[in-house]
Amino acid sequence: MLYRLLYSMHELWSPLNVFRYITFRSALAVITSLVLSLVIGPAVIRRLSKLSLTQKVRRDGPKTHLGKEGTPTSGGLLIITSILVSVILWSDLKNTYIWLLMASLTAFGAVGYLDDYLKIKRGDSTGLRAYYKIGFQVLIALAIGVAAYNTGDTHSSVLSIPFFKKWLVDLGCFYLPFVLLVIIGSSNAVNLTDGIDGLAIGLVAIATVANGLLIYIGGNIKFAQYLQVFYLPGTGELTVFCGAMLGASLGFLWFNSYPAEVFMGDVGSLSLGGTLGTLAVISKQEIVLAVVGGIFVAETFSVIIQVASFKLTGRRVFLMAPLHHHFELKGWPESKVIVRFWIVGILLALVSLATLKVR
Repeated sequence: MLYRLLYSMHELWSPLNVFRYITFRSALAVITSLVLSLVIGPAVIRRLSKLSLTQKVRRDGPKTHLGKEGTPTSGGLLIITSILVSVILWSDLKNTYIWLLMASLTAFGAVGYLDDYLKIKRGDSTGLRAYYKIGFQVLIALAIGVAAYNTGDTHSSVLSIPFFKKWLVDLGCFYLPFVLLVIIGSSNAVNLTDGIDGLAIGLVAIATVANGLLIYIGGNIKFAQYLQVFYLPGTGELTVFCGAMLGASLGFLWFNSYPAEVFMGDVGSLSLGGTLGTLAVISKQEIVLAVVGGIFVAETFSVIIQVASFKLTGRRVFLMAPLHHHFELKGWPESKVIVRFWIVGILLALVSLATLKVR
């Protein structure tokens, strides 16, 4: 919106020509969403507290978490608002992919908010029933998959394999099931990781930086040809969206860092996870997402392994799942778990970026 207005006047004042560059607008998106989060954050937290939108802590979890009872939740509303405002201001709204991402963010956010609301209303941690929650996610992911397929070119059902220059696999009729797996898996993986202060939002910020770089390269024909990556016209604009996500994540981390003043809730974790999955589907970086989001994958598999082991053998593999709780119960301070997981996340992001060079 503001981008179009300012750029339209570049013939009257040549410096305004800078708004044509995706990198410049991405930087503005980071700054806008970050500053907006910091400015309205305190008011949002006070409002959440006044509405009694506060966290209910699991009694079977780590005892150190009992002190978190009553902390405002659903702070993901702050994240979503900051992203949307920044994207609307600085992105090219004629780009269909931008609208697809905004739809993904708000739709998964709506499911998450309903889950948060029911948890608070019922006074426990159950929330939306699993089959309703998954059902809504399936419908959203299916709509995104169909839209992405119809928006993309003739290669829209192709899967790009990292580390190889031109190894592309046409998924054909398996494309939509694969899209469902990526988007729903990503959404729930971030949700499972959001169990201690700042962990999930920090990892989202790290993954967003890596994805933003890969998306910018894949959407720029010169860089794509030089680095031998799959060129996707129009996707470069999504770098602006990634910038908005990064700024909003850092802004929220200001309040969510240990000890947290507010939690993102399912409205934040489901929306951010679903959006990361949607970004991967559009940019053909689905496999790379599993690498850069390795912590999210590990957290998810820790829950699967724990449940399967207990049902089959009656024994638990981990002291508690998801994985971050296991390390807490082993005696790691919460802050140490967070920082160490962030370090691993950064290393995985660097590995994902290394796929560009080894091609």
